[in-house]
Amino acid sequence: MTADYIQANTNGRLHDAGAPSIAPLNRGFLYGDAVYEVWRTYDGVLFAWHEHWARLEQSAAALHLALPCGPEMMLGEIQRTVLAFRTATAQREELYVRLQVTRGGGPIGLDPGLADRADFVLLVQANRGLPPEKLAHGYRLSLATELRRNPAACLNPAWKTGNYLNNLLCLREARNRGADEVVITNLANEVTEAAVANLGFVRDGEIQTPPLAAGLLAGITRDLVVRLIAPAAGLSLRETVIRPADLGGMQECFMLSTTKDVSPVASIDEHHYRVAADTITMRLKAAFADYVRAYTIRHPELHLG
Repeated sequence: MTADYIQANTNGRLHDAGAPSIAPLNRGFLYGDAVYEVWRTYDGVLFAWHEHWARLEQSAAALHLALPCGPEMMLGEIQRTVLAFRTATAQREELYVRLQVTRGGGPIGLDPGLADRADFVLLVQANRGLPPEKLAHGYRLSLATELRRNPAACLNPAWKTGNYLNNLLCLREARNRGADEVVITNLANEVTEAAVANLGFVRDGEIQTPPLAAGLLAGITRDLVVRLIAPAAGLSLRETVIRPADLGGMQECFMLSTTKDVSPVASIDEHHYRVAADTITMRLKAAFADYVRAYTIRHPELHLG
């Protein structure tokens, strides 16, 4: 079995993710009519299980989509899928777990009432985490100029849905310029987030991050950092509007995501930021690691093997 093997579970049926799964009439495929969440493990423990599930419920409620099961049943399906992945690969690496729930299938047509029943697909693979070279030297980002963040009044970025075209096309622009990731602004020319991560900055010793009102996903890692981890570590943090003109005045920049937690950023276009062991970014990353260690001790019931 190859190192990049992905184990799938479609409505309880275990299979190779490369094999056929959903029907062509599935609304997630046809219209992006779906919600999803991603978890990762630390020391084999599914991290922030309840926080991610709560966000999944909120996203589903926003789309008026009924989830096919509750958290207890889904946790059992995740455990089954992980066991199948371990058996197929013999890998002991940390895991990436993705759950996507679609409204189901039915006749072709936009009317949500045409859907039959909700479907779920679980995907389990190795979580690659933060590459050592990016930890040492940081990521390169670029500001999107062709597209802006879709406004919350149209399709709220706080909903974690199967429709990611806005993020995808903005990322494509940045990648075409040789960047690793993108910085997306809203219609008011305020910084929101990257394609798959929230953003944080350090200015004169203070951590600054765009507010949710700017139009961004309410990231679980971001929320833990803002509410618990930064205050416990004695780090000053403020949610504030940040504009492209402010980027040159920042001394540090970092991304926040489930799969890579706190990741240093070396540059946004011509603006360069400090990446070193003694930065506030790395103090925050160490504090996050302390929180994770405590979490894994508190939640042995979430150990996936």
